[in-house]
This record gives sequence, structure tokens and C-alpha cells, in this order.
Amino acid sequence: MLNTSFYYRTNSLIADTFPVAQIAHEVGTPLYLYSLKRALHNYYTIKEAFDGANIQAHIHYSIKANGNLALLRGLIAAGAGMDAVSGGEIFRAITAGASPDTIVYAGVGKTMAELRYAVEQRIGWINVENRDECDLINAIAGTVGVRQRIALRLNPHIVANTIPNIATGHGGAKFGLSMNIIEDILRDKHLFPHLDFAGIHIHIGSQLHDIAETAEAVKIARDLAFRHGIKTLDIGGGFPVAYQDGDELPHPSAFAQVIAPLVNGLDVMLEPGRGIIADAGILVTEVQYIKKQDWDTFVIVDAGMTELIRPMLYEAHHSIIPLEQRSGDSERVQVVGPVCESTDVFARQVPLVNPQRGDLLAVMTAGAYGMAMASNYNARVRPAEVMISASGLAWEVARRRETWEDLIRGEV
Repeated sequence: MLNTSFYYRTNSLIADTFPVAQIAHEVGTPLYLYSLKRALHNYYTIKEAFDGANIQAHIHYSIKANGNLALLRGLIAAGAGMDAVSGGEIFRAITAGASPDTIVYAGVGKTMAELRYAVEQRIGWINVENRDECDLINAIAGTVGVRQRIALRLNPHIVANTIPNIATGHGGAKFGLSMNIIEDILRDKHLFPHLDFAGIHIHIGSQLHDIAETAEAVKIARDLAFRHGIKTLDIGGGFPVAYQDGDELPHPSAFAQVIAPLVNGLDVMLEPGRGIIADAGILVTEVQYIKKQDWDTFVIVDAGMTELIRPMLYEAHHSIIPLEQRSGDSERVQVVGPVCESTDVFARQVPLVNPQRGDLLAVMTAGAYGMAMASNYNARVRPAEVMISASGLAWEVARRRETWEDLIRGEV
């Protein structure tokens, strides 16, 4: 999936202004390569879409998609707040320079230690997903001597038109609170003197294809907010990204135009992650072997499910293209990794022209939930990450490749 930051020039894949092969040869593979220029373009596209609909939305980037510090620093400098789902992500955001009052903290299983850290840091918002959280946060805030601002996450019982694994707003999901539970909490809010019940939060899933479902969820949340005099609506993220040619997806402006008449009189917060960084990153990998067996051709590369697990976990599609295009007829191959699992397959039926050992390939649209979900399974080291600057004219290693020594660091 090519765009203004990743494109071919005279048959060579370019990242902003640099041949990707040049960077790969200097840094090695596997390698994550990000364009800050593209990420900021996506951020401003969302911001301008809501500005254009007369919605002054506060955008909080969802760190779980990709928490690279260089990326966070670039987004913070552009004015983005941060959305965290763990104490570690709060720490990462603050380390990158985020002001604590611009951080939203969400998640279904926040620990006592994480909640205490969040409150002590004077975090801006905590999105609550369990009544017991109210008791814990209230007690911690009383001890710390603050009044903590919270939003109650509503589960609107809407099944989003997306991959079932990433739908979060239906009745069977672990996320959020049913309407009757939120009504009970708000009726009893006098029992929580150290909490400021300032917002309602919804997020029905990622990679949303249907604007109508989002609008329905927003309307349910809006009516709840109005009933209780609440002025802030956090509508989450979910802006979809095209993972293959031909994907027809709604633009952020389409979401904004539909939502605009529903949120008049409310402050709005957004939490995009994938929509900002997915198509601003690629995974570069080198072909190790070509294996022809029975009726299949296997292209075995040096990246695998330890670097990018989405295809194996969700059956997610990522286009795979060569860094150097060749002329000739393509053949359909399986691109597979080296990990000792039968599921370690990036894709089947990938069209490649005369694949050879030493070729470099790019797994496209890999900026979100790639490195963030990478692991050390099979005692494999996690890859380096390279960031191309906002100008597109310079690059740097934003995270060095791990070493074997890193694998045992901390063990007794």
C-alpha cells in the first residue's frame, strides 16, 4: 500500500526522500521504518476533519498502537495529548514530554499500583470500566489530596462492522459498563467525594467501516451525558486504514460530519492510534531462502511472528512488496518467517517476480501494532526502529536492535 511517503522511484522503494534499501543495508534487517512526516499528515487530517465540522476535538494519540518515543515526541510537539492503557504507557508518555494533564488512562484491569501512579502524576483523565475502580480511585485521590477527573466508559451494546477480535462495544465484550450500572454510579456519586464525574467514554472497536454504528453509539452516550449534566464525550478512535488496494473506507471527515449534530454543546475527545501511524510504517525483511516443495514456493524471510504477529493472530492482511522491482512475470508464493510455528506465515499467494535469496521485501502498513506487539519468542531479538524526520530529509535509529545479552538482562 503506497502513499505520499512510501512510493517507487525508478523501480526502488523510497521512504520520503531515502531509498529504503540504503537504510536497510546500513541498519540491518528485520527493521521497522517510520515516517514522522506521514504520521503528522494523518494527525492533521483527523484534526482538520473535525475542525471543518466545527467540532473542537481534543486528540489523544493511542500509545498502544506504537509507543516509540521519537513518534510520541513528534506528536506531542504537534499538540496531541496521549491515551494510555497501562502505567508503563503513562510513564512512556511523560518521558516523551507529555504534560500529565493531557494524558487519558483507560483499561479494564488497572492495578492499584497503576492507579496510584496515575493519580500521583496528576493525570488528566481516568476512564473507568468497573464500579470498584471508583472506590479505589476515590480512596487514592483522598490520600493524595486531589479531586480526580474521570469518565465512565459506556458499553453501548453495538456490534461494530470490523474484525470480531477488535470489536469492543458489544454485550459480550469485557470492555465498558452497561447503561444501568453507569446510571447507578451517577446516582450514587455523592459517595465518591474525591471524584469529578466529568465525562462519558465510548469506543466500539478498531478499523471501523460503518459510520452509522459510530453515530448510533455517540447518540446513546450523548443522551446519557445530557441526562446527568456531563459536558465531555470521549468517542475513542477506530478510524480505519486501507491495508490493501481497493479498500473503500470512510474518511475522517465523514465521521466528523455525521457526529457534528450529535455533539453540539459537548466537549469532544478522540483517541486515534492506528489511523495515525499504521500507514506511516513498514517492516523491512530480507529473504533467507527460496524453498520449492511439492506445489508451493516458500519465500523464507528473517522477520516473523516475533516482529509482526497480526497476520498470525487476526489473519490480518499486509501487502508485501519488493524494495527493488524486477520486470517479468510474477509467481504466487508463500512469504513465511523463521519462527518454529506452523502459523508463522505472513501471507500466501503473494505475487513476486523471480524471488531470490538476499532480496529485501517491505511488509506495508505495519506502523500500528507491529513493534508494539513484538516478542522475544524463540529467543529472538526485537528489531531496530528507524524514524525519518518530519521534514523527510533526515533519519535516525530511534531504537537500537536488541542483542543476545539483552535477552538475559535482569535474570538471576
